[in-house]
Amino acid sequence: MTTDDARARYTRDDESPGERLDRQWNELLQELRLAQTGTQVLFAFLLSIAFTNRFQDADDFTHDVYAGTMIASAFAAALFLAPVSFHRILFRKKMRDRMIPIAGRMTAGGLFFLILAMSGGILIAIDVVLSRTAAFIVVAFLLAWFIVFWYAIPLWVRRASRVDEG
Repeated sequence: MTTDDARARYTRDDESPGERLDRQWNELLQELRLAQTGTQVLFAFLLSIAFTNRFQDADDFTHDVYAGTMIASAFAAALFLAPVSFHRILFRKKMRDRMIPIAGRMTAGGLFFLILAMSGGILIAIDVVLSRTAAFIVVAFLLAWFIVFWYAIPLWVRRASRVDEG
């Protein structure tokens, strides 16, 4: 295999525009299934924390982080579920070409809020077992981790592919 063969782009030249839209929608749904489940588990976990005695005795900082984390988690859940409602409303209206880009942006927004919610949850948990300073350091590292793997690497690959094509 030559270098050019190894860099060949994956294409589906035999797909009709409708088949391409169906595939893109199904791929988005698969991604959403994973994100929705994780977000719903996190949301449920966060809901249960507020009713524990230890949390009731926590300081204002912890309560504020908790409130922000719950709100971020709710936003993430709403954005991950929004494409489902969107699809139901547009079902059989032959608008998938409009729906997919918007649902993709909803999903991207959900991922952003999921990062915030996970970071807040980690901050609350680590703050209990380590110092607050250590909790901030761990969360800063976690945020950098998410940014690298969820944004920087994909954007780097996208940019590199444009350079290869040009």
